[in-house]
Amino acid sequence: MSDRRAAELTDDEIIALVLDGDTEAFSELVRRHRGRVLRLGRSFFRDEEEAADFTQDVFVKAYTALAGFKGRAKFSTWLLRIAYNTAINAKQRRKETLRLDPEAEIEGEGGTDEAHLREETAKAVRQAMAELPPKQALCIELCFYYDLSYAEIGEITGFPVNTIKSHVFRAKKLLRERLGDAKEAEYAV
Repeated sequence: MSDRRAAELTDDEIIALVLDGDTEAFSELVRRHRGRVLRLGRSFFRDEEEAADFTQDVFVKAYTALAGFKGRAKFSTWLLRIAYNTAINAKQRRKETLRLDPEAEIEGEGGTDEAHLREETAKAVRQAMAELPPKQALCIELCFYYDLSYAEIGEITGFPVNTIKSHVFRAKKLLRERLGDAKEAEYAV
């Protein structure tokens, strides 16, 4: 399949091709969704190589389970559910606490004051998020960084929608307090 043709197809159409034997078509799904899975991996694992291994593992699991994809949710939601479960299981195997990495996804452009300000703001937000209770941090990250609905977050995490709403509400409140305290401390200097 040409890259141009693949780009015109929906995820569901590509899945149908893969299930009909065109295993090469799966590479288009990887191309489309790799960034989101890698970003989630970086949130859970501090080491870039570990996040890359995690991403590869998630896509292998998705490929082997693709026949079980029923299309009730978007493919991206189903894939992030696999990624979330893979990360949780890896943390449990190592007996590690669920903690998101405050440095993940800080991509400084360097050079300009505006880029530096964006980088510092992103770093402050990530550090404040790292101090949140783990479930609150996860819910707010999936909501704002992945632009997922509460229903999609529920499909990924297994949390009830009202619990997700509560986690997001509390996380926003704590972030406002912590970021407000940091801003006041900055002006006090």
